[in-house]
Amino acid sequence: MANEAGSKRAAGLQTRLVQAGKNTQAPGGQAVNPPLVRASTVLFKDTAEQREMRARRGSERIFTYGARGTPTTFALEDAVSELEGAYRTRLFPSGLAAIGFTLLAYLKPGDHVLMSDSVYEPVRALAETFLQPYGIRVTFFAADGSDLEQRWEEGTRMVYAECPGSLVYEMCDLPAIARFAHARGALVAADNTWGCGVLYRPLALGADISVTAATKYLSGHSDVMMGTVSTTEAVWQPLQQRCEAFGMTASPDDAWLVLRGMRSLAARLRMHEQHALQVAQWLGERQEVRTVFCPALPSDPGHALWKRDCTGTNGLLSFELPPGTASASVDRLIDGLSLFGLGASWGGYESLVTAANMQRARSVTDWGARGPVVRLHVGLEDPADLIADLGRGMALL
Repeated sequence: MANEAGSKRAAGLQTRLVQAGKNTQAPGGQAVNPPLVRASTVLFKDTAEQREMRARRGSERIFTYGARGTPTTFALEDAVSELEGAYRTRLFPSGLAAIGFTLLAYLKPGDHVLMSDSVYEPVRALAETFLQPYGIRVTFFAADGSDLEQRWEEGTRMVYAECPGSLVYEMCDLPAIARFAHARGALVAADNTWGCGVLYRPLALGADISVTAATKYLSGHSDVMMGTVSTTEAVWQPLQQRCEAFGMTASPDDAWLVLRGMRSLAARLRMHEQHALQVAQWLGERQEVRTVFCPALPSDPGHALWKRDCTGTNGLLSFELPPGTASASVDRLIDGLSLFGLGASWGGYESLVTAANMQRARSVTDWGARGPVVRLHVGLEDPADLIADLGRGMALL
């Protein structure tokens, strides 16, 4: 009975991260890691098989041409779907490409989309340079979703959220947003790069579409560009059809690297969390720091939602300096750090720092009276060394 009960127990996250995406089969033994399969042309044994495969590939995932995927990219799609609790997943050459195709697949001229004020900043440029000229109206709503109802329009077809939000990690009540949107016939898409299917699962919370930049935590080594879009079964076909129409694909080499990175994802996230919380506590005690932004902190406005909807936090946190702090002082702080690399992106093993322009990154919330914000990605280095490095930088303020 004990063995039977054990066999029925759902596998834990760490087990699924190690086992997912190993569906490539070949005669003989099996490698621990799925083989890397590069292909453009795929050969068939005869014309009957070619016709059959082409007839089936509209509804099935079949290896028929490189642009439609290879066994390596299929393996990564399966692994991400496992994490996200999705029907299926498609891969894209970057996170921003994944976001763009999500909007392109589900919106048409004349539609209206509500976007969170906390979206990844390049999405604002996408809205201005593509959506609006294409005839899709965009309205931004407060990052916590508090004004969603008053900004709703008759033509609203999608709510696009990012939770926790970019740069200062605002939480929103995604289940409530999903109920509100679905009752009015609209889809809900969520940028899940922060949660990466481990810390946060938008589809389980009611979203229809979950987008991630696999460039970040899924890869984990700052050497791959890739995006993913995972959906429920009910909304899968528009994304699939649009990707096939545009020949959208991703490199199997990059897919293989992301698969390898995912094997250590749970362990890496635990270390990022432990280190980041130590740094956050230290920052909270500094007189130079006005606010520490991290939803895992009890003092954060979104802490209750984080506690309800998330299973942990990662290496991201930001801090606000006092209003009136000169930009030159912020530059001195950043330039005085030696262990925090100055660079965009995040999610790799290394610690990073960059200044955040909140007035440019938000249009609903007014940051004009707030102080400068500095974003950190706390990596896998010894947190005592990182704190000492930050102390040297603070001394230069």
